[in-house]
Formats: sequence, structure tokens, C-alpha cells
Amino acid sequence: MGDWKTTDGLPRRRRHRALSPLREHLRDTFWFAPTAALVLVFVVWSAATAADDAILTALRDAGDEDAVSDLLGIAEDAKTVVTTISAAMMTFIGVVFSISLVAVQMAAGQFSPRVVRIFVRSRITKATFAVFLATFVQSLLVLTSYDSQRDPSLVASIPLVQSVLTLILVGLSVVLFVMYVNSTLRLMRVAHVVDLITREALRVVANMPLDVSAEEPVGDTSTGTGTGSSRGPGPDPGPGASSGPGPGSGPDLGPETARIAHHGRAGVLRDVDIARLVRMARQSGVVLRLVPRIGDFVVPGTPVFAVHGGPATKGLRALSFQVSVGAERTFHQDLGFGLRQLSDIALRALSPAVNDPTTAVQAVDRIVQFLSSVAQRPLGVLLHRDRRGTVRLVQPVPGWAELVDLAFSEIRGCAVASPQVTRRLLAGLDDLLGAVAEDRRAPLVRHRTLLTQAVERTVPEAADRAFALHPDRQGIG
Repeated sequence: MGDWKTTDGLPRRRRHRALSPLREHLRDTFWFAPTAALVLVFVVWSAATAADDAILTALRDAGDEDAVSDLLGIAEDAKTVVTTISAAMMTFIGVVFSISLVAVQMAAGQFSPRVVRIFVRSRITKATFAVFLATFVQSLLVLTSYDSQRDPSLVASIPLVQSVLTLILVGLSVVLFVMYVNSTLRLMRVAHVVDLITREALRVVANMPLDVSAEEPVGDTSTGTGTGSSRGPGPDPGPGASSGPGPGSGPDLGPETARIAHHGRAGVLRDVDIARLVRMARQSGVVLRLVPRIGDFVVPGTPVFAVHGGPATKGLRALSFQVSVGAERTFHQDLGFGLRQLSDIALRALSPAVNDPTTAVQAVDRIVQFLSSVAQRPLGVLLHRDRRGTVRLVQPVPGWAELVDLAFSEIRGCAVASPQVTRRLLAGLDDLLGAVAEDRRAPLVRHRTLLTQAVERTVPEAADRAFALHPDRQGIG
């Protein structure tokens, strides 16, 4: 059993396969699906060519020249359709995607520039583009298979199966085109956009390790490392320090023996290969601690990993190759990225240039939903275990107070002049106060107090103040 099956940290009765970084990286690209489709269409065309040759050979061996003549006539009729498809498909692709890019640009300007990422990751978008290109290439390949010879006894190729395959691809293109138009139109609706962002964010939460036991060992018992809870991120203790238990600290990892620096290009830390890191740590008998958070900007020389509980062996020199650095953040392992996008949508809606408080309320709805989903989960530090249950990788994530600040700080500052948004914020804060434990209420109370004080300072009329400070889950309905 591989380590990837035990790094999810969920209760043992339910194990989920960890998301592959490679799969997520390919989903963030637009070239892979069309390229794979083009390779596949060449393979299928080769198989269809072989089938056509086999049919022609079988009919000639049987001496059925009439059947050959009939197939030749059908293939000639299909040639007209195939020729029309090859001439029109590329123009069709250009027009469709040009209009789509304009629609995406409008959505990005209205909601957030990060909405473009939804378009790029859309499976329908990639499937449509891939099938369109495959249909175009298939039609060209079929045309090269037609024989100029019209005599049934001399013709060398009758692309009947190839022509049928082309018509099937045309039908699939029509179906995908309808689905693609529907998907693109939904992308211009704020409710659909915030729903997609929230679902991605909740998927990150579902794949987070949930350490239900704080009594299991952290590191090898032979190294002298102790046990600890997964709560509390704590500050970076620095080189040579021991990460011990205590308020606001992570688990007891033992003394820090080495640090591994980043040697690649500068950029955002998108994710790390958790399964490989756990395996490398287990083989070296150490515990690894990820120093920056997922989503942090790193430059060459930035410490990425700290080694605890043992010396840094030669096998750990490749640790820097287990991190992915890119130009922008991704959802894969970034707990706060969903909140960041929802907050951006709300802030843009509250800006004087847009002035759309209803959109801001819809974003706040999803912010409250996300915070509710993590309200009872351990935060601050994630513990990734090997197949024996020993902690091998410690990953920092935002704590509860930091998530609350990310969700409400900027929106609260811009929402004072909009009673619809202040009423929704107060209702959301009240709902969260009723859902969290006592030790997590302080940041919610702080934001509620600050919002109340800001409204009292800004709104001059007592009746307007009372209206703006009345909690309402719909804002103003």
C-alpha cells in the first residue's frame, strides 16, 4: 500500500485518494486536452483505415464487385459532407472561441480577473475545443484517403468507416457546442461563478487531513520526538530551534537539524507533492515541516522545508523538486484561495464603479457557507502521516482567526455605506457565532463590533442606523 493512501488524514473507515499535483497542473493548462485529442484522432483514423482496407479486401475475396460499387457510391456521397466540414470547421472554431473570449473578458471585468481560471479549467471548454479540432483533422485525413480511381475493380481505398467516424464527430461537436454555449452563458452569471468557487474551496476542505487523534506519534520514537495536536500554526521558530508544544505552537517535532531552500524560479507556491514528501521523510526517518504556506510568494533562497528529528540525508536534497511554483495561486492545496476570490468579487461589487450590493450579498452568502464548513475543523497545522500512522509532514495553513479576517476585513470596510450588505454581514456573523465553539468566537465578535461602530460613525440618522444594523440573511430581501 502506497503512502498516498494514508496522507489524507480522514477517519480510517474512509480513505480518499490524494489529489495528484500533476493532474491539477494539467487541469490548469489549455493545451493538454486538445493535444491528447489530436493524438487520439490519429490512432482512431489509423484503425478506421485498417477496417476500411479489411472490408474492401473481404469483398474482393468474395468476388462481390456489386457491393464494392455500392460502397464506392456511398463514400462518394459522404465526400461532399466531409469536404464541407473540413472547409467550415476551422472558421467555426475561430468565431466561437473569439466570441467566448470576449464574454470571459467581460466576466473578468465584472467579477474578478481570477474568473478566467474557471474558463481555463472548465472540462466542457476543453472537451469542445478538443473535439472541434479532432473533427477538423479527421476530415482532412479522410480526404487524403479517397482514391481518384472510379473503377470498383481498381480502386485501392474506400473510406467508408472513416467517413462514418467523421459524421459521428460532427454530431458530437454539435452536442458539445450546445453544452459549451450554456456553460459560457452561466459563467457570466454571478450566482454560478460564486457557486463554482465555493465548490472548489469546499473540495480543498474535504481533502484536508482531519487529525482525529492527538495521541499518535510524531516522527520515529527513536528520534525522541513527541506527540502533539494539529491545532495552532505558531510562528516559524527559526533554524536550530525546537518546535515544542504550547499555546499557539504546532506539534513537538524535535530539534530542527537543517533547512532546504528553494532554488527554482520566483513565484507563488502552488502546491507540494505530499505523497512523495511523506515517503522521503519516512525513508530518512525524519519529520519535514513546510516553512511557507501554500499561496506564499517565494524567491530563490527562500527556506521551503525544515528537517526535524534527524540529520538531513543525501536523499533529502531533492526536496526542492517536490514543490510547484507558478505565476498564480491554485485551489489544489490552498485553503484561503476560495475566500480570496469571493472577497474580491464582493469588493468589486461594492466599488463606486460597479455599485452592485446584491452581488456582494451573494458573495457573503458563500463566505459564510465556507466558514461554516471549517468551523469545527482543526486549523493552523495539517499533519500528514505515513502508512504506519507516524507524522512525516507538517504543513501550515491559515488559522480560524486568519480565515475570518480574510473573509470580513476588507468587505466590512467597504460595506458601511450599503445597508443591504451590513445587514447580511451581521446575519452571517450571528450565524457563525452560533455554530462555532467558544474559543473561536473572539474574531467574529471583533468584526461584529467593528462593523457596528463603523455604521454608527458613518450613518447620521438614528433610523437609518437601526435599519443598517438589523441582521437579515437576504440583506434587504
